[in-house]
Amino acid sequence: MKFVLRAVIFIAAVCALMPAYAKAHGVFETQAEQNEILKYSKVDEKLGSTIPEGLVFRDEMGRPFRLGDYLKDKPVLLTLNYYECPMLCPIILNNLARTMERIGGITPGKDFKLLTVSINSDGTLPDARDRAEETYRMLSQYKDARSWWPFLLGDEQNIRALTDSVGFHFKKLGPDNFAHPSVLVVLAPGGKVSRYLYGVTYSPRDLRLALIEASKGKIGASEVLNRLFLFCYHYDPAGKKYQLLALNVAKLIGGFTILSLAAIFGILWLTGRRRKTDE
Repeated sequence: MKFVLRAVIFIAAVCALMPAYAKAHGVFETQAEQNEILKYSKVDEKLGSTIPEGLVFRDEMGRPFRLGDYLKDKPVLLTLNYYECPMLCPIILNNLARTMERIGGITPGKDFKLLTVSINSDGTLPDARDRAEETYRMLSQYKDARSWWPFLLGDEQNIRALTDSVGFHFKKLGPDNFAHPSVLVVLAPGGKVSRYLYGVTYSPRDLRLALIEASKGKIGASEVLNRLFLFCYHYDPAGKKYQLLALNVAKLIGGFTILSLAAIFGILWLTGRRRKTDE
């Protein structure tokens, strides 16, 4: 009974404090302010555009980091967040880290890479390192995670050049507080925008298909299997995810059936000819 009473008091206290917290952090706005935030918190998809290769940032250790050098050889999953974010960004990054070992068929580092860039030009190295270390702890099964998932900081000019190149809009609401969309940008080798995946969680299947698509099927153990996957699945722009194409699956099964029957009839025909020859 005491536990229930304490729980009720705690919930009531949280509810009482929420308006003050929201007001202090700019959560509750007028309708006009909400519309203004939504206007700047969106994505204009720029499929086929290329990220400028000369953009230079700093990694979590403060070392210069040239994007063009990192993006040139493998498909990359790009996340745009800010390290001071108390809620949404950690959820996105943690969910993405948990999904790595569930993708199957392709391996981070070997087949693809990840990249997180802060949209906060006032971000600090300690915050970048804290976010990076938290993510690396979740990837303890990978010894080389630092080499294929860096966490970057940059100045306003380089940040804007990057976000503009992928159509990512955001708005600063206050100190360490940004309105921004939740999206994962899939880049082909060379930094060309291949696909956008939306949400705070990403299915292993969608990540795998998006990366296979970005690499044109040239990652993983079997290029033939990759092409079969892409034949059977199609990205649905309305649903913002990959959907199974029943018609293509039926075509695949039908083709396999015809080939199987042809093989069976061929074997029977050859067997019959051999028997006649023996007689």
